[in-house]
Amino acid sequence: MKALTIGKYRGLQQCATERGAVAVFALDHRGNLRRALNPANPDSVTPADMSAFKQQVVAALAPATSAILLDPEVGGAQSIASGALPGKTGLVMAVESTGYTGDPQARQSQILPGWSVAKAKRMGASAIKLLVYYHPDSPLAAEIEQLVQQVAAECAAHDIPLMLEPLSYSLNPAEKKLPSAEKRQVVVETARRLAIDGVDLLKAEFPLDSATDPDEQVWAEACAELSEASPAPWIVLSAGVSYDTYLRQVAIACQAGASGVAVGRAVWKEAVEVTGQARTDFLQGEARQRMERVTALCNALARPWTDFYDVPVVEPDWYEKY
Repeated sequence: MKALTIGKYRGLQQCATERGAVAVFALDHRGNLRRALNPANPDSVTPADMSAFKQQVVAALAPATSAILLDPEVGGAQSIASGALPGKTGLVMAVESTGYTGDPQARQSQILPGWSVAKAKRMGASAIKLLVYYHPDSPLAAEIEQLVQQVAAECAAHDIPLMLEPLSYSLNPAEKKLPSAEKRQVVVETARRLAIDGVDLLKAEFPLDSATDPDEQVWAEACAELSEASPAPWIVLSAGVSYDTYLRQVAIACQAGASGVAVGRAVWKEAVEVTGQARTDFLQGEARQRMERVTALCNALARPWTDFYDVPVVEPDWYEKY
């Protein structure tokens, strides 16, 4: 195990349950949320519309999570100011721009202009999240690796944990997504390459396509391979799969060494299809029950993040050197 600095250790504490399981609710969506709220005319959805939706969801689901992942544009500060985000709930702030630039087969990520690790730390974030699009064989792989190193260094300078979210993609223009076997190879190799020193938590894709590869024994083997490859604790994202499928993925991933989840649409996606009291009832009823069940599953099965890191040694004069 390796030692963490006191700030990083405290940040991970704030993002986990008392047992050390990570149960993050993810709502940092921007462009895809706009499309979900009005598929016929996404441009008609205003920032105020998205912010109001996020605050309603956060208020309903925060009691069932250990932390909430939000964005700086329409989510984070707004949810704090409105009281939707309780002070006892961890806050993970995204630092990247939504979407990607460049060719679909050579995707580029960038930090949101006007935003930074320093600002997220200053506004009270418990941790930073960086999303990158990555394929080990992409001509831009080295550029993405450099970006991860840059943000990891900034997080170290400000003593705040870094959650890295690498998303795979196909290098073949004829394929919209990776075949299951290739996805497994890419997700595992990505963990080896990108979970560098300074990446404190890896938000990983489920390491195969469960729709085309339904054998749960193969799922378990792939998750165990990912656990072996990642030097950092990893949590499994939901990637838009159904809630029932996600529960199966979470159980298998945690039994194979995952430390929890970062779940989004599997919990809340039906909320965009209704309005008014129907939305309120869904969020406070079905959606909260889903999140509670996911959190309970993580508490029961996940490998605590504390298994990976030593408790910081605090010397009498630590504050002078800090």
